[in-house]
Amino acid sequence: MAGLLLAGKHVLTTTAAERDWSVPSFGAAMVPVLFAYGGWQTANFLAAEVKQPRKNLPRGLLLGVLGVVVLYTAVNWVCLRSLGPQALAATRTPATAVMRLALGQRGATFIAAAIAISTLGFLSQSILTGPRVYFAMADDRLFFRAVAWLHPRTRVPVVAIVLQSVWTMVIALSGRYEQILNYVISMDFLFFGLTATTIFVFRRRAACGEMSINNSYRMPGHPVSTALFVAICWWVVGNTIYRYPENSLIGFALLLAGIPVYWFWSRRTSSRSVNL
Repeated sequence: MAGLLLAGKHVLTTTAAERDWSVPSFGAAMVPVLFAYGGWQTANFLAAEVKQPRKNLPRGLLLGVLGVVVLYTAVNWVCLRSLGPQALAATRTPATAVMRLALGQRGATFIAAAIAISTLGFLSQSILTGPRVYFAMADDRLFFRAVAWLHPRTRVPVVAIVLQSVWTMVIALSGRYEQILNYVISMDFLFFGLTATTIFVFRRRAACGEMSINNSYRMPGHPVSTALFVAICWWVVGNTIYRYPENSLIGFALLLAGIPVYWFWSRRTSSRSVNL
């Protein structure tokens, strides 16, 4: 509200030469945008701990995403309205610049502190949700069993959380923010698309009588909406590889490194099952 009411209004004009409507440029601009709107998928990691997940998990996802869309769109409008396209493109801290216009240096300091607190909140939820994946892998005997250990009093996967924290620090120290963002986005959207393709498989199996699907799980617009989602996800991946091949290669190297690890643990689990 301070930015909207106090920061002033910039005349929103651009020349044709300042506009780049090419598909690669648009896709490159979407990388940080998609990251900003991401995070919704981590709610699924906690599905086993949600009360009435069939009702509450979809509701939470929809309301959360809609809330973020409204909030971020409003923030972007205020930044564009206050700074203009040129100044907005030139600054790495648009919220700080807007608050400096609205309330001076004190306002800029306040919003910088608020963003730092928000960042810590995001890191906190990542450290608490990511370990659920390691815990599930260990519980399925596809990772070290110690990672599945739960604290006897709090029932928290302590070892998995420590592992996630250490790995987060390694990633944070491995490169610049832009580098990490590029290969994270390419991996995220690769698997978003792959996950959506499973809907086709499940529906086909249900049609053939190979499995039953609870009618409470609906996919509006399927198969068109599903195919469109998959296409957009993989377009993002392809564009990221095209624009940032070196950074994307790091992500794919990490992905491929997991294949022999998975093969090793799968063989180990199978051997134990046979011996038993």
